[in-house]
Formats: sequence, C-alpha cells, structure tokens
Amino acid sequence: MNSATPLGRFLTSRRARVTPAEAGLPALGRRRVPGLRREEAAELAGVSVVYYTRLEQGRAGNPSDAVLDALARVLRLDATEHAHLHDLARQAGRRAAPAPADRRRDAIERGDGAPAGRDRPGAEPGASVREELRRLLTAVGAVPAYVLSPAMDVLAANDLALAMVGGPDEAQPGQLNLAHHVFLDASAQELYPRWAEVARQTVGFLRFCAGRRPEDARLAAVVAELSSRSPEFREMWATRDVREKTYGTKAFRHPVAGGFDLAYETLVLPGDEGSALVVFTAPDAGAEAALRLLGRWAASAGAPGLGRLPAGSGS
Repeated sequence: MNSATPLGRFLTSRRARVTPAEAGLPALGRRRVPGLRREEAAELAGVSVVYYTRLEQGRAGNPSDAVLDALARVLRLDATEHAHLHDLARQAGRRAAPAPADRRRDAIERGDGAPAGRDRPGAEPGASVREELRRLLTAVGAVPAYVLSPAMDVLAANDLALAMVGGPDEAQPGQLNLAHHVFLDASAQELYPRWAEVARQTVGFLRFCAGRRPEDARLAAVVAELSSRSPEFREMWATRDVREKTYGTKAFRHPVAGGFDLAYETLVLPGDEGSALVVFTAPDAGAEAALRLLGRWAASAGAPGLGRLPAGSGS
C-alpha cells in the first residue's frame, strides 16, 4: 500500500533522505530503496515495524508526541520539519471529520485544489487588514514592509515595499500574491539573482502553512493554480520540503536601484488569521542608498510597479 496521507507521504520523503551511514548503520548488501528501510527507521525510533508501517500507510491515528519526537530525531528533521510533522499528525488524528474537509486537506497536499479566482474566499485581500496595521506600515515608510497572509497574499504594504517588489502587470494594490509573483511573473527571475533559492523558500513556506491550515480554501486555490501553470512549482512541491519564514537576507537586482541585499524579519500577528508583518532593513551603506533611491522613485508622480516600468528604466 502506498503512503495514503500527508503524514505518510512526508515520513516516506524524509526517510528517503537519510543514509544508513548518517543513521549509524552499516550499509550491507544491495538496497532497493533510497535512504532508510521502514524496519530500520522503526527500530531506531523504538517502535514496532507494524506500527511504523501503519503510520506511513495512514492507518494509525494520534501518534504520541514521544513517538513523533523520536521519528524527528531518526529522520534528522530540522525545527521547521519537526513542527510540520506534529501538524500533519494532528491532521491525521482528525481524519474522522466530514468528508468535504478530508477532500480539501488532500487537495492542498496534492496541489490540485479548486482553481484560484476572484470569487474564491480570500482572493480579494486587503479588506481584512486592521487600520492600526496600515498606520504602522506608513510609520515605517523608510524601510519596506508588508502584511503577508499564509497563502502569500500581500494584504497591505507601504509604498517602498511595492516599489521594491512590484508584481505582475495585472496586479492591483492589495491583490499581489508573492507566490504568483515568484513563479508566474517574468520579471521575478531578473529581480531575484538567487531565484531558485527564493522559489524553494516560497514553496516550503506554502507547504508549511498547508500543514498548519489544511482547510484553507485560499491557500488551496493558490497551490492549485501554481501547480497547473508552473512546472518548476510542481517539481518543488513534490519534494515536500518545508520552510518557515522567520528572518534572513534576500538579494535584489532592481531595474531602478540596481543590486543590493536586504535583511528581513517576520513578525507573527496574533489574532490576525495567521498573517505576519514582514519588515526589511538595510545591512550596509549600499543597501541604504538603494532604498533612498527607491523611495524617491516611489514618491515621484505616477511611478509604476515592477512589470510596468517605462522603456529604458534601469541602472
């Protein structure tokens, strides 16, 4: 029987990454599977082969925290993957819920949920952002900042953030989705010199959010649209890698401000439906100068967003 649930598929994919040598086992004889065998993972985690097999096949609900922690250790999961494992286990324990909920969870997992569209729930972001947050974005106008939903909709942003990120030609203020931007906007691979890493982070974040919010219709719609339109997204989604957006550095190659790196911090907003505040700062004088240039450009009359630059723009 193939892995039948998100939990089973995730366990199988992580088990395939761990070599016997990494697990402290001798690599004896010819191996028919990549990574650890089921019986090896079970023995190292201190559970029976029968029980571990049932976990991968989706026939064992409610594994204990101790079992999950042991599996995380054996499968060499990082902190984000460990949290994702617990999220998926909670989903597995709730699979006695009504069938429509099960179908939606599985649709997100496979990447073939309902197609995105203006009539989908959450497809018109922005209206749910508190006025206090909008004032905060304006107050930190010297640096780019935006409010991001779990489906990567930009719910609100200050002018500098829009000037920095921009979006597809058809994007209107409050309707920009960063995952769409990364995979479907032709300008993205120019904007991000390390596009492949940005793309993997984007997919990993969506996968992580899907574990936290398995019945999120908007998230399912975004994943479905990207799966149908982007071969790169489909390939990355199939790896089941997870990333949590916390902090880091992102490189830009902007057509107006040139090349620069910005540091970012992601602050979760309690009580705001899983949304987060993302704030960028300049780590050096070159980045500060680039932000000042972007600020002047954004403040100029009729400054277009990325994808709508006048011919000949650049630096």
